[in-house]
Amino acid sequence: MELLQARKKTDLIVVHCSATGPGMDWGRAEIDRSHRQRGFVMIGYHFVIKRDGTVEIGRPQGVIGAHAEGFNAISVAVCMVGGISITGKDENNFTPAQWKSLHVQLSTLRRAYPSARILGHRDLSPDRNKDGVIQPRERVKECPSFDVAEFVKTYGL
Repeated sequence: MELLQARKKTDLIVVHCSATGPGMDWGRAEIDRSHRQRGFVMIGYHFVIKRDGTVEIGRPQGVIGAHAEGFNAISVAVCMVGGISITGKDENNFTPAQWKSLHVQLSTLRRAYPSARILGHRDLSPDRNKDGVIQPRERVKECPSFDVAEFVKTYGL
């Protein structure tokens, strides 16, 4: 079982999705329960953005998360609820309220960690052909079901 430990540095801000359908309005409590069933000591994400745009605190911001194997010790995690269609396919199905809250949350985290890189969970997939770019065919998963780099660029984060 993992123990909560202080994060010594923050090089990454990682955006995730909960991989739930558009009709599932999960929040911190449901994700915490799911993560505990998987053996986590508590929810692995630091922040959860619900369908109505409410931002809930998950793990304490200053501790190591449990959300991106190999990167947890150097990252803070934001999870948007949704990201999967009713048929189980990856789908950008986030609400306008979630987009607004994501912008605010990432802006806040950018101020706290100005040198941290903001990216999506899928962007942490291995660069199998070693060209310096994680291409769609190299992704282990599509989480968070949208291009975080494009979001960052669009909003000047």
